[in-house]
Amino acid sequence: MSLLKQLNLSNLPNHIAIIMDGNGRWAKKKGLLRNLGHQGGAKTVREIVEVCTEINIKFLTLYAFSTENWNRPKLEVELLMKLLISSLKKELNTLQKNNIKLATIGDINSLPTKVSAELIDVVEKTKNNTRLTLTLALSYSSREELIKTIKEISLKVKNNLISPENIDESVINNHLYTCDLPDVDLLIRTSGEQRISNFLLWQTAYTELYFTDTLWPEFNGAALDTAIEWFKARERRFGKTSEQVQNAKENLPPSAPRDATG
Repeated sequence: MSLLKQLNLSNLPNHIAIIMDGNGRWAKKKGLLRNLGHQGGAKTVREIVEVCTEINIKFLTLYAFSTENWNRPKLEVELLMKLLISSLKKELNTLQKNNIKLATIGDINSLPTKVSAELIDVVEKTKNNTRLTLTLALSYSSREELIKTIKEISLKVKNNLISPENIDESVINNHLYTCDLPDVDLLIRTSGEQRISNFLLWQTAYTELYFTDTLWPEFNGAALDTAIEWFKARERRFGKTSEQVQNAKENLPPSAPRDATG
């Protein structure tokens, strides 16, 4: 599958994050068991990763399993963990072939031993790949991440390793799970829900939020294309005025007239 001919590759988001929602509802709609919905979602993951690699997206972060998801039925959690292990084993060659680096964020130590071992193995084997960084958020909670960060910085202040006056955004960034990742440019959530659900709260301060009614197993390359085109039409001001943004694009000083004829 190739979207290169259809998609304008200018002004692409550098970092896309996705809340993959709707597997269970997709399965229910089709009269299937919930675990088959998760299997359908895994197929979508593969397609979206392929498309992102093809169009040269540099960072893709997927909300795969939140800390709140541990509260789901025990059987469903066990099946999700088995699916994760099988997917990691099956996709390792694809990751290597396409120069994709796998990374993780979250409380990895809370995962079952077999899962964390397989995860660590794939992360280690792909650590030198450079085309795309694919990050899986597993047993992840943004609030927990911020609490962890505050505790780590507080301890360093207590031990005189950091002065309180020197704590700034860069210090906080360096203590987050995402310390090696840039801020998110485009956050996509499927299934019609319009909330962030404790995902990358710090990292999405200036992120464009795209919500679609499409259930995750039905999301595909064309749907991603639509989301990216929506993103490219957005004016990202970062606190500035529209005039300042436009002048910056045209390399004009802030007070300069844009065009005597326009």
